[in-house]
Amino acid sequence: MTNLKDKYVYLFEEAKWIKKEILWGKWHGLVEMVSLWLTIPDGFIITTKTCELYTENQNSYSENILEEIYKNLKKLEDSTWKKLWSWDNPLLVSVRSWAAVSMPWMMDTVLNLWLNDETALGLIKQTWNERFVLDSYRRFIQMFADVVMNVAHKNFESKLEELKIKKWYKNDIDLQISDLKELIIDYKDIVEKETWIIFPESTKKQLQMAIEAVLNSWNNDRAIIYRKLNNIKWLLWTAVIIQEMVFWNMWETSATWVCFTRNPSTWENKLYWEFLINAQWEDVVAWIRTPNKIEELEKLLPKSFDKLVEICDKLEKHYKDMQDIEFTIEKGKLFILQTRAGKRTIKSDIRIVVEMVEKWIINEKEALLRIDVNKIETLLHKQIDEKSKENSVFLWKWLPASPWAAIWEIVFSSQKAEYEKWLWKKVILVRKETSPEDIEWMISAEWILTTRWWMTSHAAVVARGMWKCCISGCSQLLIDNWNKTFSINWKKFQEWDTITLDGSTWEIFEWKLNTVDAELSIYFKKLMEWADVYKKMEIKANADNPKDALTAIKFWAEWIGLCRTEHMFFNESRILAFRKMIVSTKIEDRKKALNEIEPFQRNDFIELFKILDWKPMIIRLIDPPLHEFLPQTDAEIVKLSEEINIDLKELKNIILSLHEFNPMLGFRWCRLSIVFPEITRMQIKAIFSASLEVQKSEPWIEIPLVWNEKEFQIIKKIIEDVAEELQISWKVNYKIGSMIEVPRAAIIVDKFASDCDFISFGTNDLTQMTCWFSRDDSAKFLIDYVKKWIYQNDPFQVLDEEWVWELMKICIKKAKKVNPNIHIWICWEHWWNPKSINFCHKLWLNEVSCSPYRVAIAKISAAQAALEI
Repeated sequence: MTNLKDKYVYLFEEAKWIKKEILWGKWHGLVEMVSLWLTIPDGFIITTKTCELYTENQNSYSENILEEIYKNLKKLEDSTWKKLWSWDNPLLVSVRSWAAVSMPWMMDTVLNLWLNDETALGLIKQTWNERFVLDSYRRFIQMFADVVMNVAHKNFESKLEELKIKKWYKNDIDLQISDLKELIIDYKDIVEKETWIIFPESTKKQLQMAIEAVLNSWNNDRAIIYRKLNNIKWLLWTAVIIQEMVFWNMWETSATWVCFTRNPSTWENKLYWEFLINAQWEDVVAWIRTPNKIEELEKLLPKSFDKLVEICDKLEKHYKDMQDIEFTIEKGKLFILQTRAGKRTIKSDIRIVVEMVEKWIINEKEALLRIDVNKIETLLHKQIDEKSKENSVFLWKWLPASPWAAIWEIVFSSQKAEYEKWLWKKVILVRKETSPEDIEWMISAEWILTTRWWMTSHAAVVARGMWKCCISGCSQLLIDNWNKTFSINWKKFQEWDTITLDGSTWEIFEWKLNTVDAELSIYFKKLMEWADVYKKMEIKANADNPKDALTAIKFWAEWIGLCRTEHMFFNESRILAFRKMIVSTKIEDRKKALNEIEPFQRNDFIELFKILDWKPMIIRLIDPPLHEFLPQTDAEIVKLSEEINIDLKELKNIILSLHEFNPMLGFRWCRLSIVFPEITRMQIKAIFSASLEVQKSEPWIEIPLVWNEKEFQIIKKIIEDVAEELQISWKVNYKIGSMIEVPRAAIIVDKFASDCDFISFGTNDLTQMTCWFSRDDSAKFLIDYVKKWIYQNDPFQVLDEEWVWELMKICIKKAKKVNPNIHIWICWEHWWNPKSINFCHKLWLNEVSCSPYRVAIAKISAAQAALEI
């Protein structure tokens, strides 16, 4: 008996003993459906090991694997009661690629394999349906030539259109038997003309070429781009499935298409499907025929309808998830082709898991782990203001492919969408249709509007996966690509005109409508309650003003983890006093300017303390490069000279003297407080005065970028002196700590950590100083570094696990050794990224601080990190 470990091809009954990594998603799903006693077309799988060998051996594999394939074909012949390569009851198969992750339309498929002149005659004898067989045959030639032999699809379409025009036919279904015979001959001639190869009649040759084409599609442009878009780096190979063909275009009792166990856009717990009666797959893809709705199947094929409803319920309960099911009905018999977790919006995903918890299908932990936190940001996008619609021009309402709002300019060209992206412009791509080849251009556009397709089509499914607004099936939208215009409801629009798409209500409006903040559903709030229960880290928010603080509290921030005091002076009414302070050359002038600044700071802190209501707030002392606040143009310098009554030449000399070649490593951070202690005294006085007035505050004062223990001790002494002057030691519960932003501070932290109440990692600066990358300029090369796997991720997006994370581990160990009760957290750019949150959880950090709009993402990520360990 053959050892299963040495096999490359598996039947259904063998599959239950095999690791999922060898068979991958679809086959594993098919095996499970067999165990549920569902009817599926019989077949077998060629494992991922074959794809690996094929690639390593420069697109070839051994005769042993081919022998295994032929042996399993014989077994398939026995189980289906059909004969291989024969005109008497011939067996036709499909050859498909399938990986562990659903990649819709990205890889290749060949249908109706083994049709040739001889097997076509046998199929006609078997089915008594000559038109069906000849139509399948001409479509097979076109598909095989396109996918396997690289003959452009348009060559066949041109020949078909030429015939339809000649015969005055409107659609493909109008073709007669004589027309189909003519097309079969013409299609074979096209193949020979384009490739100098006669179209293969040998079924063995067809099979080998089809398998190789499917394996090669793993590295086609579409698949590579899709994997990059979805950050699929761990997935190396694909399996190949060979399965008996079942036909949905044989008679009026045949049908096919896709079913969702829940509505993929409106997230209702209601079956949603579209189907076609007696149609070929290409009829759907080419939008030749409009699909029917669920209610019509119940009328046309009631037994199949009832069975499909039963199967939908069974599969959703079995997989404990919404399912995307492909089905075929052949002469009244229902076959399930595949099932997988359905692509849907994050809003529907949240509702689905919450409802499943309420019905005891899954538990709270499983619900949290199922959420893709990268998509949560789309819930926080602004939505169209319903009031603004009252005075707007309504154009039309279509199919809700993905429910987000889009207000931008129109382009018609995929290439133009890509070009505008390079110019940092966002556009709405208007097309008749999209295809798998458009994947790169769909990434470039922010929103998509199509005249063809429907909710189960390429544009809709891919847009939902990319979290883009998409409205599809707009048949009343007339596009003139030549003149770059389209019209709806008798209104004409040109390229670069602005329209509004409301993906939630499926509506299109003229011009630009107002937006409002998104309202979070009861399902989302319930999910956040569960996240609070299971997470181990507290999630704080960065907020520099009362508005940000209110937003942070609205989005469930537990307190303020970073208030950057220099940001309080970007306001036009305040920056003048700040500039006076910067350009002052005498301490008396600087103190006068600081006296103007102090009320601004104190009032802001009063407002923030009131909003927080006893919640702590980490306040970072001023730390920016001074040149950021100084005027840059001659006109601005002249204006400042007049406003502060200083000689223009003297002012220019001061500004020149403050210029730094490398400001990121220059006169900023705690160095300002060391050289100008009066600045620190002013800030501390403003903080403590506000605390005394509000009487319900807890300020944590953070000293920025300490790299020497003496720096910390000097500035801590200033803070304590002001506290003693104001006599607040028993009135205000304040704490003093430092940011760790340079490698030296992380290494010598044990020299001052015993005097700290807390430390916080500023990972942007720690990353650039550890890796020696400029966070402002690194984008010029880091993209290529990630592409070439020098770095797995951009270290300014995902925490560098190899160096920065190790440095943090050293720092935490040293700090805890001298001060076991020290509070440690991380703030700034790595706050919400799920992978970075996981790193923080493993470091046993107390908290993470992030943007107010990322708090929800960070909370759920923290809960997932706690549950996965």
